[in-house]
Formats: sequence, structure tokens, C-alpha cells
Amino acid sequence: MRIRIEGTELPGRAGAPQAEALRLGGVQVGVQRRKEVVDRIAVHEDRAVWEIDVDSREADGLIDVGGPWVHGRPGARFLYLSWGATSTGVFAGFRRAKLMFGDIPGDLLRSAAGGDGVLVGRLGLTGPDGGPRCARVRPSDIVWTLTPATG
Repeated sequence: MRIRIEGTELPGRAGAPQAEALRLGGVQVGVQRRKEVVDRIAVHEDRAVWEIDVDSREADGLIDVGGPWVHGRPGARFLYLSWGATSTGVFAGFRRAKLMFGDIPGDLLRSAAGGDGVLVGRLGLTGPDGGPRCARVRPSDIVWTLTPATG
């Protein structure tokens, strides 16, 4: 199953409340693959887009997902967007956002697992405090859709 995460409103954009401190810290956000944070995007970019493939299967009438991008136990699976500072030359993680598979409407998840398109999650990456969005990202803050596959 193909998943695309589209993030906008990064907290380091010009005029954002914590922009200067985040930029000075070399803050980046990426998607977590096992324990490694990959495809990192600088906090001041206009948008962040990640495309990943996850395994899917039917289990007890529900869609279960797995693979190196997926974290959590059955029934509570999620993806991590991880934030870290790079001012020392090493990515030092300090916050993570959880994108829960259980929050995706079942019909969309089933269609994506069936190969009917790309599952797309769109969210703003600035949290209520003006810093990086973290913790569980609730459905009111992320919108899931199914987009036809291209190519």
C-alpha cells in the first residue's frame, strides 16, 4: 500500500512564532523507518512530502499494516514523523508526531490496501504552541483521502 504524507505550515517558516530558534537549531522533520529518521526536511521549507510503502493484510475482517515504517502493536499501529536538531552535525530527536492507522476511515484504508490508489494524509506541521506538531495527530488535524495512482 502506497502512502503519501503532505505537511504544510512548517514551524520554521517566516513569521512563525518559534521560527528563528528552530532555524538556528537546524531543526528537521523526517519519517521514521525502524529507529532511523529518513527523508528529513528543514523546518523552514514551504512543505514536506513523504511517500512510503507499507505491507497490508486482512486480519479478522480488518486491515492490518506492517513493515519498517509501521510502529505499534496490532490494533494500535502508527507512523512517526520525528523532529530533531542538527546544529551539532548529528540528528538529535526531541519530538515525534504519531499518525494512527486507526484514525483513517476504514473504507479508505481498505481501498488503499486493495490498490485502488494512494492513501494521502494532509496536515499542518505547526502545533498549537507554535512549535513542531507532536503527540497523536487527531483526525481534526489530519485529513485522509484516496488519490488515484499515477504511472
